[in-house]
Amino acid sequence: MKNIFFVLVGMLLLGGCQSHKKKYDATETALEWAKLTTYITQYTPSNSPTFASRAFAYISLTMYECVVHSDTSYNSMALKLNGLNQLPQPDNQIKYNWTAVLNAGQAKIIKLIYQQTSDENIIKIDSLKNVIHDQLVQDSTIEIIKKSEAYGEQIAQSIFNWSKTDGGHRGYLKNFDKDFYREEFLGSWKPPLFAQSFSHKPLHPYWGQNRTFAKSNRAISIPEYVKFDTVPGSPYYEQFLAVYKKEKTLTQKEKEAAIWWGDDPDVSFTPPGHSYYLATVVLGGVRPDVVKTAQTLAQTALAVADAFIKCWEWKYHYFSERPNTYVPKYIDEEWESFWPDPPFPAFPSGHAIQAAAAATVLEANLGTVSFIDKAHEGRPKDEVRDTEFVSRRFDSFWDFALETADSRFYGGIHTPIDNTVGLENGKRIANNILDLNWKNE
Repeated sequence: MKNIFFVLVGMLLLGGCQSHKKKYDATETALEWAKLTTYITQYTPSNSPTFASRAFAYISLTMYECVVHSDTSYNSMALKLNGLNQLPQPDNQIKYNWTAVLNAGQAKIIKLIYQQTSDENIIKIDSLKNVIHDQLVQDSTIEIIKKSEAYGEQIAQSIFNWSKTDGGHRGYLKNFDKDFYREEFLGSWKPPLFAQSFSHKPLHPYWGQNRTFAKSNRAISIPEYVKFDTVPGSPYYEQFLAVYKKEKTLTQKEKEAAIWWGDDPDVSFTPPGHSYYLATVVLGGVRPDVVKTAQTLAQTALAVADAFIKCWEWKYHYFSERPNTYVPKYIDEEWESFWPDPPFPAFPSGHAIQAAAAATVLEANLGTVSFIDKAHEGRPKDEVRDTEFVSRRFDSFWDFALETADSRFYGGIHTPIDNTVGLENGKRIANNILDLNWKNE
């Protein structure tokens, strides 16, 4: 009875896939797994933007490696990514069903990466895998499907084994390091009273030491920051004064942008999940072949993951304060930001750097595309800020990156230089991912 119950629950969680007989071609299979990945990210406990960025990277890379050998114009990332020395190779004597390879690989890697997810989510993963498997066996032989699935699982296991050496394995077990301590200095980050987290320790203080996916991204030098100063008119003071003035003049549209891009991990699929979601939305409209779809998702996620690593390296190098500590002390003691502070230092902006990384990859792959972001459509009004969640329309990927960055300025949690440096370096990091020889030119 228990097994029957779980099967029924799995079918319900998938929206009754068995009953309406949705047909999954290769591209649709890739996109369905990408959508499920964002779901699992949102509904898995103890998640964070840092860990989620890593999860999307390994999951999407597995997708790409599961189909790359189906098209000789594409290259595997083995020997191209940092420390990835080898991956299982296809057997030339076997005729693979590449959709089956992808299907099995995605099911396995998601479970391996998100080991802390719920039983309900495991049911959802297994249900999607089984629905697609049942359709594939109708057009192929059981022997081919089994061998294909075994190969996909081998790739997933190999990538997971490699992932365990990057410094972020099971990072959700130590989101806030109770032993972390840094002596205060002028302009240093302090846990604010008005915050997203009750923790008085910052999130993942050592994440910046993790292995980057592109070796060239590890070599990017530390950007310059402005020197602390309390004198009106000084560059440092003017950065925070700009935040203070903006909060006083926020328009309704700016408030809508501020809450839309909040992406608090307690209630959403995190900022990197938002970027991954947008990639699936646009790919679903353009519908390239499965290898191009997987490549675009992998490049997007790898760029975002490296952006978070470098951003966290620089955040903890400077350990810089946010407006909620500077403005009340030196400009207006009654001031409070529109949006609460996240639990980590400011410079540079994580939102800006990851959005710029994603936008750069998507533009390189798909060109200039108009799209609508409905990520938070239907969410109840933010009563605290008296603001509705309003879907966003963009005429280009860079427009999305700019609004993502600006939203943190509107929210009062980032200065202009946080965003400017974030955008510049997100683009640089993404270009290093794009330069990794993905195709035979």
